[in-house]
Amino acid sequence: MKLSDFDYELPENLIAQDAAKPRDSARLMVISKDGALEHRIFRDIINYLKPGDVLVLNSTKVLKMKLVGKKESGSRAEIILTGCMDKKENIWRCHVKARNPIVGTRILFSDGHALIISQPSVDEFMIRLSSDAILKHGLLPNPPYIKHNVHNEYQTVYAKEDMEDKKLYRGSLAAPTAGLHFTKSLLKRLREKGVKVVFIKLHVGFGTFLPVYDMDKHETEKEYFEIPNKAAKVINERKGRLIVVGTTTLKALESSSDQDGKIISGTGYSGIFIKPGFRFRSGTDALVTNFHLPKSSLIMLTCAFAGTNKILDAYHVAVKEKYRFFSLGDAMMIWNR
Repeated sequence: MKLSDFDYELPENLIAQDAAKPRDSARLMVISKDGALEHRIFRDIINYLKPGDVLVLNSTKVLKMKLVGKKESGSRAEIILTGCMDKKENIWRCHVKARNPIVGTRILFSDGHALIISQPSVDEFMIRLSSDAILKHGLLPNPPYIKHNVHNEYQTVYAKEDMEDKKLYRGSLAAPTAGLHFTKSLLKRLREKGVKVVFIKLHVGFGTFLPVYDMDKHETEKEYFEIPNKAAKVINERKGRLIVVGTTTLKALESSSDQDGKIISGTGYSGIFIKPGFRFRSGTDALVTNFHLPKSSLIMLTCAFAGTNKILDAYHVAVKEKYRFFSLGDAMMIWNR
C-alpha cells in the first residue's frame, strides 16, 4: 500500500460549508456488498433497516474549546484546547494557530491572557491561562476546510455531556459527523419500526484532522471511549444486523471487542490505526459514514471495512454526481455482509 492509493481529485466547490436543512434531507449513497450503488436521501435509511436490527451511535458532545484572541503585536491567534493538565495552575495542552508562536508568546483575550510555557512537539503547545473566565468565550472548533464559525449544526441532536465529562473538560474536538444527519423524528420512526437504537461514546480528538504522512509509522491519538453495559448487552444479544454510525463508533467497538466478537462494556482509550488488512471483530454489517479527506486515516478505515477499490470507485461516482463532501456533507451506507 502507498499513501497515493487513497488519493482522489475533489473540486473545492463540493466541500460542504453548511449542513443540509433539514438534516435528514442530505443525500445518501448506498453501497451493497457487491459494489452496486443506489442514490437516496438520508431519511430513506429507514427502508434499509429491519425490526431487530441494532443501530449504534456516538453520543459524544463537541466542546467549545476554540479561543480566539490576539498576540501582543495585534495579529490574530487561535487556540484549540485539547486537555487540562493542571486544573489548579490552569495549564492546558493545545494547538496554536498564529504567526510564529514560540515559548513566551502571550495571547490576549478580553478576560485575560494565555502564555505559551512550552512546546512538547511541532504541533502541540502547553499554555497557562490567566483566568477561567477566558473559557466562557469558547467556540466550537472548526474543521479547517469550513470557512465560517460552526454553531449547533456541528452537534448531533443526541449529543450528551454528563457531569463527569463537564468536570474533567472531557468531550470532543470534532463531531462524529455521520450522526449529524439524524433528526429526533427519524430516530423516533426507527424505534417505532423495531430498530434498537443504542449509544456509546468516543471523544474525538484533534488528531482526526491531522494528515497521514507515512502509513507504516503513523500513530493515531488515543481517544477516550465508553461502552455502557446496556449498549453492550443489546449488541451482543441482537437477533438482527449491526449498523454502526460513524468511523468513531466503529473504532470504539473494535477497541472493545474480544477475539470472539463479543463487545465488552467499560471504558478505555482507543489508539488503533485501522487500514486495509485490519481484521474486524465487532460483527458490523453496515457502516454509515461521510465522505472523507483524501489520504486521511478515515478514508483508510472505510477502505479497510469494504475494500479500497470499491470505496474509491464510489468516491469517483460521488464527485461526478456532485455529492457534498466532508463534515457537513452527504453520507454513505456501506454494506459489508
